[in-house]
Amino acid sequence: MQIGLVKGTLTATAKADRLTGLKLMVVDVIDAAGKVLTKSCVAADTCGAGVGDGVLLTQGSAARMAQGLSSAPVDMAIIAIVDRVSVDT
Repeated sequence: MQIGLVKGTLTATAKADRLTGLKLMVVDVIDAAGKVLTKSCVAADTCGAGVGDGVLLTQGSAARMAQGLSSAPVDMAIIAIVDRVSVDT
């Protein structure tokens, strides 16, 4: 799992049938301090996240384990909205 920050939404009119009804979000993968590690990834949202939300991401085959994604062609999913990140420095 990774931490992400939702930067925007993605709309695609023409898409694979199994993506119909999914909310697609543009996210930056970040570290615990908020430094961007990977920019502009697309993740299927299972939690109702919005722009500016910190989120928990899962990738690869684990992404399809999230609710409603078992047959969808996704490799990244938002599985939680993060309330707080706390790390010792």
